[in-house]
Amino acid sequence: MSSPRPSSPVNSPPSTGSTTARPSSPKAPGGPATAIRRKAAADRADKVANARPASTRAAGAGGSSSTMLRLYTDESPGLKVDPFVVMVLSIGFIISVVMLHILAKVTKRFSS
Repeated sequence: MSSPRPSSPVNSPPSTGSTTARPSSPKAPGGPATAIRRKAAADRADKVANARPASTRAAGAGGSSSTMLRLYTDESPGLKVDPFVVMVLSIGFIISVVMLHILAKVTKRFSS
């Protein structure tokens, strides 16, 4: 009695010389799909972190210390200037203003 349809490879007796197709194994971890997913998740987290607050209370005016502390960390956005450079520039500015006042007094005295 032969059946018109082929039998299942699980129930068939082992045949000699013929190869049966193996089911494909699952993909190995990693690869380009994982890298794309990681980048998308990082972009989403970055977008959430850089989102502008909806209110002044959320911005830190109401006592939120996390945004206040970000001003004094290395991750704060903006120009990073050494405190010594700021001190030298501010003292130089003060000296220039004093010198201009002295110069104005001297020129006023000689012109009159």
